[in-house]
Amino acid sequence: MEIVELCSKFAINRYNEDNDQKGLRAKQGGDQPPETLQAVVFVGVNETGMEFKSCWIKPKNYEMTEMTKEERMRYGKEKEKTGGFDIGNHEMTEAERLRFEKEKEKEKTEQRKNTMGLGINGYTSPAARRITGGYDLPEGIDIRGRYDEEFAKILTKDALLFVAELQREFRNHIKYAMECRKEAKMRYNRGGLPGFDPATRYVREGEWTCAAVPPAVADRRVEITGPVERKMIINALNSGAKVFMADFEDALSPSWENLMRGQVNLKDAVDGTISFHDQARNRVYKLNDQTAKLFVRPRGWHLPEAHIFIDGEPATGCLVDFGLYFYHNYAAFRRTQGGALSFGREARIWNNVFEKAERMAGIERGSIRATVLIETLPAVFQMDEILYELRDHSVGLNCGRWDYIFSYVKTFQAHPDRLLPDRVQVGMSQHFMRSYSDLLIRTCHRRGVHAMGGMAAQIPIRDDPGANEAAMELVKKDKLREVRAGHDGTWSAHPGLIPLIMEVFNNNMGNSPHQIHTMKREDASTITEEDLLQIPRGVRTMEGLRLNTRVGIQYLAAWLTSTGSVPLYNLMEDAATAEISRVQNWQWLKYGVELDGDGFGVTVNLDLFGRVVEEEMARIEKEVGKEKFKKGMYKEASKIFTRQCTTPTLDDFLTLDAYNHIVIHRPKGSSRL
Repeated sequence: MEIVELCSKFAINRYNEDNDQKGLRAKQGGDQPPETLQAVVFVGVNETGMEFKSCWIKPKNYEMTEMTKEERMRYGKEKEKTGGFDIGNHEMTEAERLRFEKEKEKEKTEQRKNTMGLGINGYTSPAARRITGGYDLPEGIDIRGRYDEEFAKILTKDALLFVAELQREFRNHIKYAMECRKEAKMRYNRGGLPGFDPATRYVREGEWTCAAVPPAVADRRVEITGPVERKMIINALNSGAKVFMADFEDALSPSWENLMRGQVNLKDAVDGTISFHDQARNRVYKLNDQTAKLFVRPRGWHLPEAHIFIDGEPATGCLVDFGLYFYHNYAAFRRTQGGALSFGREARIWNNVFEKAERMAGIERGSIRATVLIETLPAVFQMDEILYELRDHSVGLNCGRWDYIFSYVKTFQAHPDRLLPDRVQVGMSQHFMRSYSDLLIRTCHRRGVHAMGGMAAQIPIRDDPGANEAAMELVKKDKLREVRAGHDGTWSAHPGLIPLIMEVFNNNMGNSPHQIHTMKREDASTITEEDLLQIPRGVRTMEGLRLNTRVGIQYLAAWLTSTGSVPLYNLMEDAATAEISRVQNWQWLKYGVELDGDGFGVTVNLDLFGRVVEEEMARIEKEVGKEKFKKGMYKEASKIFTRQCTTPTLDDFLTLDAYNHIVIHRPKGSSRL
């Protein structure tokens, strides 16, 4: 810890929470005010013969002794340093403090002079590099995931330093944004409603536009989304869609293997060298000459990366996803797909991340372009603010409608008068959903960027022509509504839908790549807060409760075994639809909903829900087969899903709880599992 943080509130709080992480024997001194703290300078020699110096904050009344040999070895394994320490235990004088700061600044300056890789400044290769049979780690970074030679090509020292630079600069901004989310949640739980912010009226009413959309991404009429699996990437890029959005969030189970192999796959895709040998079919998959544009969606701000620690705390998942992808591919990098944002301040953080990354890479400002998913209820009131903060980097907004429905329930979890009907009834024909879509189109086109439509989650039904025809008719109707409303493009979860969707957009857009200048939707200027918050109509049925339970458990079972995009009942389910299932069950249980339709008059309570879980588990076992059920994670998934649905306080995200079940840390001091 640098001496400049000695008297900062952050440094003192961190010290008081964790006062003895250096392996030294010391007596607990309790919480300490600034005037009782002093600095200890450590001088030592590592096994390469290099001298090093570090500083530690401690209370003046701590009794310290030199480490024993055993303690030194343990500390050395943990920090990848060995040998004895000549410990100076004294309070720094002003001259010593200034000299220490000067030496640290000189060290940083020297590091910036040494450049590695593709011309990114600030990432140095010290003369004494240590590779201990595992990852080559910079100081302050610890990798707790399995070692793999392919992963090591991604987790290079310079790439990790790049991610660490982003993490160190923005982590406190991210933490503050997450605290603001919590404060907003408390307001809503006390009866408040989200709405337009009077303080930013000047942004909404101002006459400004975003930077012009680059010609390379002007035509986005059909985009396909999916996980970063190797075969999926190849098929999606070859699908005929205009864009493939590789999804690190909703479509991916964030295991160490999935995340790192995903980065390897994307790098190979950008390089044009990606291929996949399907041994079962004896078929080799390669890229066509003409492929879709590649967009990448990182995880949300709230998701940690528990396999990478920076300065003793888990890295922020989205900065790991963005940082590693950008570092290795920025020479061809011109676009990204932003995660979900709730407020303009969160867009400002992303804008600052983009600008810093561009400066560090030495590329033109505005090279990075982002589309933000409007998939939280508070964000619909901040669309102008989000675009304004990202005006030099934005290429549009997207209707993330499944997460938007999830957010509606979560926002109004303490409002028993705002209960949703069965999730299959909450479509774009509902007034609050149609208002959300129309306002997004008007906002985007007014600011000169794309307004993207929602996901078509249907899957072709190859063994039932009648059912398949009905499903395709639903897709056609939905996409026709979108293009006529003014959307410039839309999403598909399956390559089999792309020809149908492309035909709908081509027939209604002609040769124009978008509708930004032709569909202004001035009629949407009259949309009010009441329109966006109108309570949806419909019935709540026993089948709705059962479907939520069946889908939620099966999706979670797949997620726990590293699959994040799951075909269920002729729909492609991802984390967003699983979240709807969870929060709706919780809401109905919380307020003892009386069912309609096939469950007319039945009250949803813990006894009923327990029976439903038991019966749906039996149905799942019958559908998937006893052998698959036995080998799968269905029982564990059932426990997690049941706990999430019955907890007194609604957890913010299902995946945060489940994430603890897929994190695998390597043993301390070992490079491989």
